[in-house]
Amino acid sequence: MTDVKIKRALLSVSDKTGLAGLGAALARHGVELVSTGGTAKALRDTGLQVMDISDLTGFPEMMDGRVKTLHPKVHGGLLAVRDNPEHVAAMETHDIGAIDLVVVNLYPFAQTVAKGAGREEIIENIDIGGPSMVRSAAKNHASVAIVTDPADYGELISAMDAKRGATDYDFRRRLAAKAYAATATYDAMISQWFAFADQHQAFPDTLAVTGHKREELRYGENPHQSAALYIPSGPHARGIAQAAQLQGKELSYNNYNDADAALELVSEFRDGPPTVVIVKHANPCGVATADTLLEAYQAALACDSVSAFGGIIAVNRPLDAETAEAMAGIFTEVVAAPDASDEAKAVFARKKNLRLLLTGELPDPAREGLSLKTIAGGYLVQSRDNGRVTQEMLKTVTRRAPTAQELADCLFAWTVAKHVKSNAIVYAKDGSTAGIGAGQMNRLESARIAAWKARDAADKAGWAEPRTIGSAVASDAFFPFADGLLAAVEAGATAVIQPGGSIRDDEVIQAADDAGLAMVFTGMRHFRH
Repeated sequence: MTDVKIKRALLSVSDKTGLAGLGAALARHGVELVSTGGTAKALRDTGLQVMDISDLTGFPEMMDGRVKTLHPKVHGGLLAVRDNPEHVAAMETHDIGAIDLVVVNLYPFAQTVAKGAGREEIIENIDIGGPSMVRSAAKNHASVAIVTDPADYGELISAMDAKRGATDYDFRRRLAAKAYAATATYDAMISQWFAFADQHQAFPDTLAVTGHKREELRYGENPHQSAALYIPSGPHARGIAQAAQLQGKELSYNNYNDADAALELVSEFRDGPPTVVIVKHANPCGVATADTLLEAYQAALACDSVSAFGGIIAVNRPLDAETAEAMAGIFTEVVAAPDASDEAKAVFARKKNLRLLLTGELPDPAREGLSLKTIAGGYLVQSRDNGRVTQEMLKTVTRRAPTAQELADCLFAWTVAKHVKSNAIVYAKDGSTAGIGAGQMNRLESARIAAWKARDAADKAGWAEPRTIGSAVASDAFFPFADGLLAAVEAGATAVIQPGGSIRDDEVIQAADDAGLAMVFTGMRHFRH
């Protein structure tokens, strides 16, 4: 493939960023400029000579601008194979001139939706001519350069300067790939709007999902796996993917996964008191609320200081220096916070491998959305688990009703259990986790592990008894047998929160009554497989 000198360029852009500089550079190389509407005016305002598209096609712009570039003289000039005699003959017969460069960015569809425009305005901002020109030019990249991103103007100008106004094949090929990605993204956003917003489909017949690569990661979950981080092209919540990293080495796949788990859990408390979440391998190993972040951190750490080593921390308040000093006292991979004081930043700056992520406003835990998981041969798609339980929704099923403190501990434990891998058991007392059992194949073992962890924490802290004594215990799903509940009783729990719904509920309720427990049903489960 050979270099192609740019003799004629067609420019039609919604985003005028960098247009004046590009137009001047093209004119410097003797390129004939053809343009439309506002783009033509913007170029002329800089003193450049511009041919109107209507002069090229012999047709006026019509139908409120809907029809201006949809013409054989445009698409023939883009699609003609320059070394095909039949194509060349057709160009001569029909007076079609070659177009060597197309600069197009599309109507602002996504921006129009985002600003809350009405349906008619949204429809008008579906670009037709632009994507058509992009596709035609990209298909014929052997002869035509297609630029869809103002960020590429500089490289285009440099390439032309180096090659006396020409472009090389490899450059055009890269531009073509980027162009098709741009139209794919654009069409996906339109498809999503029609499906979700316009026609209110929870699960459309075709799910178009696109994203832009933010960065390639060192590797995936394991060194033999490759990985990258993508940001959704359409509307999305801000989360750990958008966090500003202030220091430290680049984040790994596991860092992002764990930090996301920590942020999602701490966001449950975004309107609550100071809260700290410590996560290891995507499971919380300590969660606590308190009057200060420092007190919350100390309580969360005490729950499982062994697992916290090399863990991920998230907080729901701007980070202060005193808390930062405490966090820097052990090996920690990542700390995520809405913000941090200058003094806190200085503390972390002394720890070169400690990553500090500033997230801004925490995401809304009640937001809607879809979650997606790949399986062999397909995707599993579901609505995200935004279920939340309030005190008013709880049903007391035992003879003894929980005290106010037990109710508060139940709800705290329940909120944490939602973010623990099933089977999940969480003991909590006075706004702090006392023991967490995660990911076991049966609920009884999860209850036993959580109690063992609590005893181990007490031993390490020098407490007289584990914090499971007088605690509330949460189970992410119903107790299928009384044995799991009896293990909680043995650990010292006095209150239980669980979904209910087992065929053995009566048996479990009777066991709770026999032990003097208070038990409430939520009517909602939180499997997290």
